Amino acid sequence: MKSCGVIVEYNPFHNGHLYHLKKAKKHADADCMIAIMSGNFLQRGEPAIIDKWHRTEAALRGGADLVVELPFLYAVQHSDFFSKGAIQTLAELGVDSVCFGSENGDISAFTKAYEHMHKWKEEYEVALRQYLNEGLSYPEASRLGYEAIKFPSGTIDLSQPNNILGYSYVKQLLTYAPEVEPLTVLRKNNHFHDEDITGSVASATSIRKELLAKGEMSSDAQTTIPSTTEEQLQKYKDGHGLWHEWEAYFHLLQYKILTMEESTLRCFHGVEEGIEYRLKRAIKEATSFHEFLMKLKTKRYTWTRLQRTLVHILVGTDKLEASQLLRATPPPYARVLGMNDSGKKYLRMIKKETTIPVITQPQQLESEMLDLEARAAAAYYSVLSPAIRVRALKKEYGAPVIL
Repeated sequence: MKSCGVIVEYNPFHNGHLYHLKKAKKHADADCMIAIMSGNFLQRGEPAIIDKWHRTEAALRGGADLVVELPFLYAVQHSDFFSKGAIQTLAELGVDSVCFGSENGDISAFTKAYEHMHKWKEEYEVALRQYLNEGLSYPEASRLGYEAIKFPSGTIDLSQPNNILGYSYVKQLLTYAPEVEPLTVLRKNNHFHDEDITGSVASATSIRKELLAKGEMSSDAQTTIPSTTEEQLQKYKDGHGLWHEWEAYFHLLQYKILTMEESTLRCFHGVEEGIEYRLKRAIKEATSFHEFLMKLKTKRYTWTRLQRTLVHILVGTDKLEASQLLRATPPPYARVLGMNDSGKKYLRMIKKETTIPVITQPQQLESEMLDLEARAAAAYYSVLSPAIRVRALKKEYGAPVIL
């Protein structure tokens, strides 16, 4: 039974994701499509618009056969840790290939870039440190570091967000799982961070912006998502009373930061270089999450980096604990969020071959990573009304979605 892995967030699952899954399945000649998906908080440091269970069902109805959770600690990280957690988990699940969308669409360009980077690694790291010491953000310092080692023609443009992630996937595959084939498909019609809907294939960013601005399903948003995603979005809002966004959490974040000493803030994952003092000053003056971020943002501290740090403050991710857990290789488990008959059949086939536990409920395993997952769920659902929150938290310990 041939399998292909995809690394996703589905926030929400849209027509571009549907296209990617179909193309990836054909490209890989796969019998089973395995999606490893971020949970309730995402790589850019944002709460998912609807929870992981409703996104899992949308994914299964859109063509995924098995959905596995990327643990919170890997999900809310820069591209290196994000890709490491995802690739190592997929490798443990025995996938034959991993297929990602990119602005390039040619896998040889990624492997050439890796070979060049491997050859000039020391020079890149010297340039990277130099630009970081000048006060530039990590993404900007990386971009200039890539320029410094002069990638040859035929490699990828590492200023494009999906190319950056794709390069990270290829790097982790060639480092940790060289037996797994890397594949890529060309993204259609839109850029990763486009904020406006211009056709039936739109970015997840533009779809969320439309939904949150209107507060309801609009005709523009409807054209960009499968009917099954529309159903899950509406079902979640009807049952939980909202679609999630950072502004709903601002009062909780404000309370936590205002009631903590700088020395306590310093213990959270992502709080580095004295930013705890900046957090304390800015939170006293801000009246919204957006205003808070505007006061915090600098050349060094990008919006995304700040959001990730604030997620870890909200969840209470201890810096020392996170450092120890992220050093674990491979990740300590694979948690199944959902599956159909093909996914069940695949799990039965690989059950004796995996070296990490494959679980369907957190109580099946004792793990610090799973304890952190429970805290992330508590933080995510904290903005719901009490009765709804209790029901939602019970699902965290329930069975996966089965189609």
